[in-house]
Amino acid sequence: MTEPIEWVPAGIDVNRPSAARVYDYFLGGAHNFAVDRALAEQIAAMTPNIGETMRSNRVFLRRAVRYLAGQGIRQFLDIGSGIPTAGNVHEIALAAAPGASVVYVDIDPVAVEHSRAILAGVDRTGVICADVRDADRVLAEAEKLGLDFTRPVAVLLAGVLHFVPDADDPASAVAALGAAVAPGSYLLISHATGDGQPAEVIEAQKLSGRTATEIVLRPAAAVTSYFQGFDLVEPGLVFIPQWRPDPQDPVDEHPERVGAYAGVGRKG
Repeated sequence: MTEPIEWVPAGIDVNRPSAARVYDYFLGGAHNFAVDRALAEQIAAMTPNIGETMRSNRVFLRRAVRYLAGQGIRQFLDIGSGIPTAGNVHEIALAAAPGASVVYVDIDPVAVEHSRAILAGVDRTGVICADVRDADRVLAEAEKLGLDFTRPVAVLLAGVLHFVPDADDPASAVAALGAAVAPGSYLLISHATGDGQPAEVIEAQKLSGRTATEIVLRPAAAVTSYFQGFDLVEPGLVFIPQWRPDPQDPVDEHPERVGAYAGVGRKG
């Protein structure tokens, strides 16, 4: 039975699960339905730490956006954004730097349609349906929506590159984005890894190969290589909870359990 919710755009089938809404559920958002929650519980049963990883990734993104705003960044390009639930990039950026501009990019048309409905009437925000692998299109569409690439921009790639297989050369996509932004710009990456993970977690992760969104676990050296042309800011590439934690959120003694790295680099 369809759930009649005001924020649902026309044409969206709420009786079929959406990856973007499943992610929203793991983050504690309100933009999901029973069918999404059921799928999320099935995924959590196979990979018990996945919810913690997703939430840690989102908390890192919020910390990093506040940091970037503090460094004078007023333009944010969030690629692989999903649904902009409460506490997302535009809310954090606008709170820290009124007048900031945020463009969201996602390949999932369900996420894009929900995003456009949620952001209707929110100034200085925009949404693009595009793939991170098509950097030229992402950049061209973002420019149409008002981003000025002659001025510093923060390119956010939070939890997206691990969905790009090696055969599709994610490094080239990141390099194209990095080449297009002005000096003083920043690159943010968080990425799933097998480093420090027990064998059973890695085996469970392989189940993603049965889906349309297989996750590629990459080691620290591979993730660090994406920052070519950017200088990593302190503390460098670390497990997500270790990246500039807030005083009220002390780092667990096993930060590797989140199974993902995070880093932010500045273009000189």
